[in-house]
Amino acid sequence: MEPTMKNPRFSYASITLLLALYFSLVLNIPIYAKLAQIFSAAEQFNWGFAFSIPIFFFLALNVIFQLFSWPYFLKPFFAVLLILSAVVSYASYNYGTIVDRDMLINVVETNSSEAGSYVSLYSIVWISALGILPTVLLLLSPLKVEKSISRFLGYKALSILLSLLGIIIIAALYYQNYSSVGRNNSYLKKMIIPTHFVYSAYGLVKDRYFTEPVVYQIIGADAQQQPKTTHSRDAEKPTLVLFVLGETARAQNYQYYGYTRDTNAYTAPYQPIFFSDVASCGTATAVSVPCLFSNMDRHNFDRTKADNQDNVLDILQRAGVDLLWKENDGGDKGVAKNIPQKELDKTAREGRCDGSTCYDVTMLDNLDEEIANQTGNRMIFMHIIGSHGPTYFKRYPKEMAKYQPDCPRADIENCSVEQIVNTYDNTIRYTDFVLAQLIEKLKSLQAQYNTALIYVSDHGESLGENGLFLHGMPYSLAPDYQTQVPLLVWLSDEFARTKGVNQTCLRQTATQPYAHSNLFHSLLGIMDVSTNAYEKAQDIFAPCR
Repeated sequence: MEPTMKNPRFSYASITLLLALYFSLVLNIPIYAKLAQIFSAAEQFNWGFAFSIPIFFFLALNVIFQLFSWPYFLKPFFAVLLILSAVVSYASYNYGTIVDRDMLINVVETNSSEAGSYVSLYSIVWISALGILPTVLLLLSPLKVEKSISRFLGYKALSILLSLLGIIIIAALYYQNYSSVGRNNSYLKKMIIPTHFVYSAYGLVKDRYFTEPVVYQIIGADAQQQPKTTHSRDAEKPTLVLFVLGETARAQNYQYYGYTRDTNAYTAPYQPIFFSDVASCGTATAVSVPCLFSNMDRHNFDRTKADNQDNVLDILQRAGVDLLWKENDGGDKGVAKNIPQKELDKTAREGRCDGSTCYDVTMLDNLDEEIANQTGNRMIFMHIIGSHGPTYFKRYPKEMAKYQPDCPRADIENCSVEQIVNTYDNTIRYTDFVLAQLIEKLKSLQAQYNTALIYVSDHGESLGENGLFLHGMPYSLAPDYQTQVPLLVWLSDEFARTKGVNQTCLRQTATQPYAHSNLFHSLLGIMDVSTNAYEKAQDIFAPCR
C-alpha cells in the first residue's frame, strides 16, 4: 500500500508516542478507576496532581517504549503487548485482579476447560475493541524508516530526553502527593499496565528456564508406620481416609462459621468438626496446593523448591500408606506426580458431566472398587472443582439451585451482587451435599475400615466486596475472603478410638488459628507415620491424642 497524504507514513518516534498515549489513557482505565475511589474518600483533593497522573504515565511509558521501538521489532512486539494488556485490563477492571507472578503461574497452569469458563461475549468485545483492533491498526500502519541512522537515534534520544524533563517537572510540582498516595496504596504500582505484568512475566520465565536446575531433595527418608499399640478388633482393621481438596470455598459462607444460610444442611447431621480460623497458603490454586502439601508455610514457600522435593504424599507412600489421587479440577499442580492418579471421565452424560467438567458427586463413581484395590492403610485424595468461578452455576445441577435468583453466565460482572452470592452459596451447599455422600459411604464401610474424612479448600473468593471479584490478589493485599478457608474433619468413632483422638477436645481446639502448613504434619500424625520431618507442635490432632 503506497503512502499518500490520506495515508501518511508514521515515524518510529511518533508511533511510539501514540502507543504510549493509548496505553496511558485507555488500557490503564483500571488504575484510574481505583484512583477515583481513593480521591473521592480523601479529605483534600489536588486537581493538578490528579491531571498530572495520566501525563506522568504517558511520559514514563514513552521512555520505556522508545527502548523497544526498532525496525522489524516494533510491530510484532507491541502487537503481542497490546493484546496481552487488553486481557490484563479486562481482568483488572472487572474483577479487581492484580496480575503478578503468582497469578501468572496460575494462568500458565490453567487448562482449556478452566480458561473457557472466563470467556464471555463481554470479555470478547472488550479484548477485541481494546486489544485486537488497535493491533490490526498498528500492523497496517506504514512506518517511515529514516535513511540516516544518526537522525533516527537523534529523534529517539530527543523524545526520551523531553519525556524525562516532563517527569522531572511533574516530580518537582507534586512529589509529596505521589509519595503520599504511593506509600498509602502500595498496590497501585502493581496495577500499571503493562509494566508490572511484563516484569512479573520476565521474572517467571527467568526462574523457570534460565536458572540452574535445583537438585531434588528427599524428605522423610526414615518414614515408617508405627506399629499398633492396641490389639482390639477395631485396631486390626486398616485405616481409610478420604482427603477432599476443595476449590475456591471461603469460610465466611459456611453455616459452621456463623453464616445465616444453611449452606451445611447436608453434613450437619454428621456433626463434623469445623476449624473456624484457617489461613490459606496462597490466594490461587497454583500456589496453595503445592504449598499445602509441602513442609513450608506461606512465608517461606518457594514453588521451585517445592517442585523439587518430597511432599507429604511422597512421605506417606514411602511409609507404606496406599494412596490414590482422583482429579476433577484441572490438575494436581505436580503434588501427586509420584502416586497413582485417576482423572474423572468427563464424557458428556446427563446429570453428571457436560464434556468439559463434571459435578463433584461423580467422585463417588467406582469408589468401592478403588478402595478395594488398595491394600493396608489407605488414603484417597479427591481434588474437587467445588466453587470454581466465574461459572459458579456450572458447579451444581439445576435441582440444587436453592438460592435464587442465581447468575447463569460467565460474565458475572453483569449480574447483581445478590445473584453472584446466591450462585456461590449454591456451590457451597452442593459441596456440602457431596461431602455428606462421602461420609455416608465411609459409614457403610466401617465394618471393614476405620474411616475418616478431611476437607479443606485451597483458597477463598471475593464476591464483590470493595469491588473485588474472584481471587488471586497478592497475599499482603488480599481480603480475608480470599485467605480464610474451611477445614472440616469427620472421624468415625472407631477411628477416633484406635487413634486415641478425643473428639470433644478437638472441637475445643478447632477454634484456634491454624494454616495450610499444619496439614503436612497433621496427615503424618493421624496416619501414625514416624519420621524426622514430622513436627508434633504443628499437628492439629496432637493436642487431643
